[in-house]
Amino acid sequence: MVMEGGCACGEVRYRVDADPIFVNNCHCSLCQRQSGAASAVNAFVEVDHLHLLSGDLSEHVVPTGSAKTQVIVRCASCGTAVWSFYPRLGRAGAAIRVGTLDDRSAIRPDAAIFVADRSDWAALPADVPIFETSYKPADILPPDRLARLMALAARAESLA
Repeated sequence: MVMEGGCACGEVRYRVDADPIFVNNCHCSLCQRQSGAASAVNAFVEVDHLHLLSGDLSEHVVPTGSAKTQVIVRCASCGTAVWSFYPRLGRAGAAIRVGTLDDRSAIRPDAAIFVADRSDWAALPADVPIFETSYKPADILPPDRLARLMALAARAESLA
């Protein structure tokens, strides 16, 4: 799968040339606050498959629920969050903000997480696994994507 996306003003454009390893729809209170929305939908890929085509980026360090920090990468002009780097995957893996993809319908969440924090009015899809907090990837990912995730985590650890 090849996907393209960009920011609200159009200066940042990017391409992803691999299927996501996994996609989370996170309802935690930090994602709500940091995104300004009811949840954040992130598609995780190896950074080698993410290509900046145009535009300048800025980076913003914000807290995560694990008491560590993530880096939100934004368009330097309009401030749209386009992807993040989370602690476990470091700079080896990026969490693409699905809302910035040109064809958002091509991506479907593997899981809705931290639904204990969701707003009562935020609907949950009936066919997506739901977790009060998080989950074990081995419980829901097919073997090929789990292998990619394990390789990515090992690479991130070796780079740390």
